[in-house]
Amino acid sequence: MRFFIALLAALSLATPVQASSRIKDIVNVEGIRDNQLTGMGLVVGLNGTGDSTRNSPFMQQALEAMLEEFNISTSGTTMTTRNVAAVLITADLPAFATPGTRLDVTVSALGDASSLQGGTLVMSPLRAANGDVYAVASGGIAVGGFAAEGDGATITRGVPTNGRIANGGIVERETGFSLSSQESLRLSLRNPDITTALRMVEAINAYLGSPAAHATDSATITLTRPSDFEGDMVVLLAEIEQLRVQPDLPARVIIDEATGTIVMGEDVRVSTVAIAQGNLTISVSESPIASQPAPFSDGETVVLPRTDVSVEEDQMQMGVLDGGVSLRELVDGLNAMGVSPRDMITILQAIKASGALQADIVVL
Repeated sequence: MRFFIALLAALSLATPVQASSRIKDIVNVEGIRDNQLTGMGLVVGLNGTGDSTRNSPFMQQALEAMLEEFNISTSGTTMTTRNVAAVLITADLPAFATPGTRLDVTVSALGDASSLQGGTLVMSPLRAANGDVYAVASGGIAVGGFAAEGDGATITRGVPTNGRIANGGIVERETGFSLSSQESLRLSLRNPDITTALRMVEAINAYLGSPAAHATDSATITLTRPSDFEGDMVVLLAEIEQLRVQPDLPARVIIDEATGTIVMGEDVRVSTVAIAQGNLTISVSESPIASQPAPFSDGETVVLPRTDVSVEEDQMQMGVLDGGVSLRELVDGLNAMGVSPRDMITILQAIKASGALQADIVVL
């Protein structure tokens, strides 16, 4: 806890009170994004670790369809190969990727294959959400995990049924979005806030000298290229994305009860409140003793219970926080009381329940 407080103090001294951010670091531009691609294919060359036709009939259907493309008919036959596995292929298509661009693809087993190690993906199409093919994938699979088994033991490390093909995808089609020809587009705040949006509008309009930007809501700003601007939308974005804006965020306390982590924003305030924190410890220990009869008597040896009970109660500590205290004063006050992170979580929740904490609490 003391290290955590020292770290907060060091950061507060090293960071300016009004730290600003570039527009490019707090917004996403409409149209400039990745697109997810998916496909299904076959991995061949496995050393007996592929799918079984009994439990994965779709693998046999896919294998028959692939062989028919090479004019090989397998109708009416049952294949029992374990060197082939049906897989799901995923990849991200970057914005403005042109035909011939290489992509990294991920391959995951669909059936009961035990490992994809040593396999090769047969050329497979990758489709977008609209069903159009934008890339193809093929190549040798790199698997991080492995599996080995014998008659009496099995060992598996990592996930051998999932692998990656570096540069295994090739873009065959562009998305068709032309940024330079756009007359207007939208900027989306990564952390929506109406004050931040208005500050961005003011900064952009002041730089361009015209009302080119306006906020439609707390998360969206519409940017229109001025008629007298010498350049296209790419040039306009390159100029305004370097403008600096002071982001404004709501007061919020983030609590992770699993790890005891607490993160608080600088605008967190606490009204006047008194806090008492104490612990009660009760210890119970058993130390039975044996009672033996006198020599040459008819008595029996018996076990007598002995219980020791002790109660320890820490002296209750009471602290008073004045109204409107800041984040540093709040943390310093709780730290001075010797409050542990677990107890601090309970105290913050109790302060919020009393209405004295002027912030939202988010429990992860």
